[in-house]
Amino acid sequence: MIEVKKLVKRFGMKTVLRGMDFRAERGEFVALLGPNGAGKTTFLRILSSLARPSLGEVKVAGYQLPHHAAQVRARLGVVSHMPLLYGDLTAQENLEFYARMYGITNYQLRITEVLELVGLASRQNDLVRTFSRGMQQRLAIGRAVLHDPEVMLFDEPYTGLDQDASSMLDEVLRSVAAQGRTVVMTSHDLARAEDLATRFDILTRGVIGASVSRASLGNDNLLTFYKQALAAQAGTQVHT
Repeated sequence: MIEVKKLVKRFGMKTVLRGMDFRAERGEFVALLGPNGAGKTTFLRILSSLARPSLGEVKVAGYQLPHHAAQVRARLGVVSHMPLLYGDLTAQENLEFYARMYGITNYQLRITEVLELVGLASRQNDLVRTFSRGMQQRLAIGRAVLHDPEVMLFDEPYTGLDQDASSMLDEVLRSVAAQGRTVVMTSHDLARAEDLATRFDILTRGVIGASVSRASLGNDNLLTFYKQALAAQAGTQVHT
């Protein structure tokens, strides 16, 4: 579903992604981990067609970016720490707006399904500005899955959430992933990522320095693997 080869992204004289390779198959839930400044958000912006690669090949759902951006966007759902909702509209009205934008016909039934999925059916007629941060983030996921995308991108979706809201978001993410979508999520919360994802990729110094499936972690936890991957990559940089 996602195939990236030799991806380079430069901002002026600064190179953020340095020949990055990445692949995610249908139904995989990949947690993309790494320190601040590693390029995680930049990478997701490229996958979502919001930024153009400097060099390399990027394919999402079989379509090449940036040439087929419209086709990719139609198959993509994106959630970040910014919910992209209208506070003076109700939850129902927000989803109606996006349904029309996506060109969904007979969308009332679909909106009902999505509100049930994210646990907001009882609040569908309330203004979004009255929602807590966690409720807004759940509705943002509803917005992102409304058109039944094949690929979901989550950029630090837990930012600003308290523990109760984060736990509720866990269940929504599990429901979204269980429907067979390909999911890529950036996060600094290793414990939460370990619980949700099926694969963990460590992005550091502009490349994927290490990758492991949940089943292959063995007796080590994700934190141990993460620290070892960063240390190994730092050692590689020192000796090259």
